Amino acid sequence: MIRHAEIQDLTAIEAVYAHARKFMEETGNPNQWGKNHPPRATLENAIAARKLYVLEEDGAIHGSFYFAIEEEPNYRKIDDGSWLSDVPYGVIHMVASDGTIHGFLQQIVAFCEWQTKHLRIDTHHDNKVMQHVIAKNGFSRRGIIYLVNGDGSARIAYEKLGE
Repeated sequence: MIRHAEIQDLTAIEAVYAHARKFMEETGNPNQWGKNHPPRATLENAIAARKLYVLEEDGAIHGSFYFAIEEEPNYRKIDDGSWLSDVPYGVIHMVASDGTIHGFLQQIVAFCEWQTKHLRIDTHHDNKVMQHVIAKNGFSRRGIIYLVNGDGSARIAYEKLGE
């Protein structure tokens, strides 16, 4: 079951992100999230804004992600490509799981598509696992975006525009 995250879920959510950071490091992507991304304040703000979601099964939280239908400042400029459409879109960020649920991104995409068929997501160049599952879930690579609210680093941008 995917539901809005609640503040009382924070400890379990942080454990999911810790597991995801360890997995990323073990699979050749130690720099995307470093040792403490996303910070607690980011999670608290996303929970308060009702934009952080969890995947819960049998009372345990196994995954978390950010989803909102909003303009993403990082997506205003795209290099080495272009977006498919400029109509309103949903953004998916901070996807993390504890590794126990198969097809987590597929479940996220299905959930988000109930709200909009136009989705965007991005990931780090070193995150080969995420690049694979993003493409597997029907997204097309659109170009390179840069983090305007962070260190300016590059990310590979993807888009899915359904009917």
